[in-house]
Amino acid sequence: MTVDVMHRVFSPHGSVEKIVTFHKSAGCQALIQYQSRQSAVTAKNALQGRNVYDGCCQLDIQFSNLDDLQVNYNNDRTRDFTNPDLPTEQKGRPSQPDAGNMYGSAARTVGLSHAANADAIAAAFGGNLPPGVTGENDRCTILVSNLNPDRIDEDKLFNLFSIYGNIVRVKLLWNKPDHALVQMGDGFQAELAVHFLKGAMLFGKRLEVNFSKHATILQGADTHEYANSNLNRFNRNAAKNYRYCCYPTWMIHLSSLPQDITEEDIVSLVEDHGVILNCKVFEMNGKKQALVQFETEEQATEALVCKHATSISGLVVRISFSQLQNI
Repeated sequence: MTVDVMHRVFSPHGSVEKIVTFHKSAGCQALIQYQSRQSAVTAKNALQGRNVYDGCCQLDIQFSNLDDLQVNYNNDRTRDFTNPDLPTEQKGRPSQPDAGNMYGSAARTVGLSHAANADAIAAAFGGNLPPGVTGENDRCTILVSNLNPDRIDEDKLFNLFSIYGNIVRVKLLWNKPDHALVQMGDGFQAELAVHFLKGAMLFGKRLEVNFSKHATILQGADTHEYANSNLNRFNRNAAKNYRYCCYPTWMIHLSSLPQDITEEDIVSLVEDHGVILNCKVFEMNGKKQALVQFETEEQATEALVCKHATSISGLVVRISFSQLQNI
């Protein structure tokens, strides 16, 4: 997949300024920078799910978090169409895409993959990633198995996995009712979900959570789309949400609550999911919030997946795990 091929595909939808192609374990990927944001939106709407060749190379397009691509060479792999005077390769060695410069800042490019900035993410964790998290994974799709097929659905999986990143789509496997695929916004978010949810208990089952061999989930009648969902938590305040990522706990935090909410209302909302040891409604920055402590982590997890995004008095309640040990 050369720069010229990608240019022929994407240039009909706007002025393409720069293209970088590269290979990762998920396959051939590319970053395309347009002159305008509207061109990027137009290209995504027109090309998402289309094939580059007849019956081959289906495009999965996502908006990147980069502001500007830095291109050092004009060749078959990288091209700056605004600067035709760039050399074809670095002296003394074949040219390679400069991965360190590909992942710079925030959002005018569109590409076949979304790459996370590991340094910025590390900063969200106080300068250090959680033990066991590398920040280097580039696989976005997760295989979840040992589900309870009688109680699980796509929205409940969204509620659970969206704690760790944005969700693109979810697919329950009809031929394996206790299996599902979850496509995360990028590889780092997928790594967080696998790290924190492997072995979690839900609906009486211990979840198996691993990276899928599939790079993406293809759109279809049996997939649920969440890429444009307002419930995705990492569209705003991403660094803040990364800090809240943790293993499931026995305490849940509820926000976006009505001002007149009471502890009795909160208990009534979640009491059918387990034994409640304590509940507290409080106000922070003028907004009502609540903490609920369950007897077990599994009960708290069930309450979260079933009651996140519940509507109360016209407000959509948001639920996450709290790392507090007691109220």
